[in-house]
Amino acid sequence: MATAKITPSATAISATFKHLSLLPRSTRNFATRIAVPGTGRAKKLAVTMCSKASDPLEVCAKESLTVPSRLGDCPFSQRILLTLEEKHLPYDLKVVDLRNKPEWFLDISPEGKVPVIKLDEKWIADSDVIAQMLEEKFPEPPLATPPEKSAVGSKIFSTFIAFLKSKDSNDGTEQALLNELGVFNGYLELNGPFINGNVVSAADLALAPKLYHLEICLGHYKKWSVPDSLSYVKSYMQTVFSMESFIKTRALPEDVIEGWRPKVES
Repeated sequence: MATAKITPSATAISATFKHLSLLPRSTRNFATRIAVPGTGRAKKLAVTMCSKASDPLEVCAKESLTVPSRLGDCPFSQRILLTLEEKHLPYDLKVVDLRNKPEWFLDISPEGKVPVIKLDEKWIADSDVIAQMLEEKFPEPPLATPPEKSAVGSKIFSTFIAFLKSKDSNDGTEQALLNELGVFNGYLELNGPFINGNVVSAADLALAPKLYHLEICLGHYKKWSVPDSLSYVKSYMQTVFSMESFIKTRALPEDVIEGWRPKVES
């Protein structure tokens, strides 16, 4: 096991009311009464507090295939790390050699999959579940994507994989990818620059790592790149890849290449 302590770009703030930590919800509502001068009456004042992690959250992700003790190439793990970064939550990252999974890791992730994160003393798997739980437990700053926008770009990754694995240039997999990217390009033209307009949301954090893998792998294995005609997609990729949180959590290009090699050569 290799452990790296990650300090986010902003310090997380914890609630100062000790008794609030006993409550299960991350957003706590309570009321107090304040005197209204000159009236002899008191007015009820509602107060809402949102919790922040005071201790670093434990996260397990894939270890690099090329540089020991470094973060590896799992796009689903990067999604969760991006979420933690964008929410300014401190975390301790444990990178795991998935080729030789240690017993301690199998104890907390019996299926041997990453990412996993410890929340409320329980280890949670599956990036969809983790992202939703982080949003509920730490709602500020909000990253939730409106339901009607949450599936935007969701078919790009599967069509990328099909094209990457394809051995037949006439099997339609390239065109299927171009079709999905074209739909996404049209959406961004009307609704961008991000999936939820002017703000980064959970949908961007899920899609961006997959587009990063697409760019690197198709460039390396297929000598292929997103066409210039899809200018809004290319601009989107450049923008999200330049985010501080993305740079901090991205895999090395050589790890992305090596990580996909078995699928390409199978």
